[in-house]
Amino acid sequence: MPTIALVDDDENILASLKVFFEQEGYAVRTYTDGQTALAALGESPPDIAILDIKMPRMDGVEVLRRLRQTSSLPVIFLTSKDDETDEVVGFTVGADDYITKPFSQRLLGERVKALLRRAKGGAPGSGGEAGDKKSIVRGNLTLDPNRHACSWKGEPVRLTVTEFLILQALAQRPGYVKSRDQLMDAAYDDQVYVDDRTIDSHIKRLRKKFREADDAFDAIETLYGVGYRYNES
Repeated sequence: MPTIALVDDDENILASLKVFFEQEGYAVRTYTDGQTALAALGESPPDIAILDIKMPRMDGVEVLRRLRQTSSLPVIFLTSKDDETDEVVGFTVGADDYITKPFSQRLLGERVKALLRRAKGGAPGSGGEAGDKKSIVRGNLTLDPNRHACSWKGEPVRLTVTEFLILQALAQRPGYVKSRDQLMDAAYDDQVYVDDRTIDSHIKRLRKKFREADDAFDAIETLYGVGYRYNES
C-alpha cells in the first residue's frame, strides 16, 4: 500500500482528498502547514507527497527547497489557477509535476499513479523492470536506473525522478539531439501534459546540480529551436 502525504492549509481539501485516496488504496497522512510537514517528511518519508504552494509558517516552495537538499521524494505541487509563476518556481526548486486548482480528484489520482510508475522505473520507453536495466556510463557520468543513482566524476548527484529520466534519455545516445517532445515522452506518462517551459526548467536545474559538483560541467548542450543533446567527454 503506497503512502501519500497531503500538505495543504485548506482542511476541506485535505479531508476530501484523504477520503478519495484511501478509497484508491493509499495510506494517507495529512499536514496543514509547511513546517510540520517538512519535519514529518524527513523523519518518515512517504512514497509521494502533494504540496500546496501557499501555506502558513512555511510555504510549499520552501518546504521543497529544503527537502531537496536530502531527498528525491516524488512531489506534485498544487498551484494557483493560471499562475505561471507558481509552475516555474515549482519546477525550479525540484517539483516532479504540478496541477492547478480547482482540480479533478480523478485527474490528480492519475497524476499520482503516473509519477509512482516513473519512480519505480515504469516510464514509457524505459525498457522492462528496474532489475533488468544496465548502468549507463558516459564519460564522467554514471547512471544506475536500478538504484536511481547518479554520479559525476565519482561524486553523487541527487536527482528527482523526472530529472533522472530526462538525463537518462539524453545520455542513452550521446551526440544525438532530443527534441523537447521526445524528452517529454521519456519522462512523463501519456496522461500527463507538460509544455516546453517545463522541460527547460528541468534542464536548467540539472545543469545547476552538476555545476555544484563541477564548475566546468557543460555536457548538456542546448540547440536553440531544436532541443538538447548530451556530449560525452
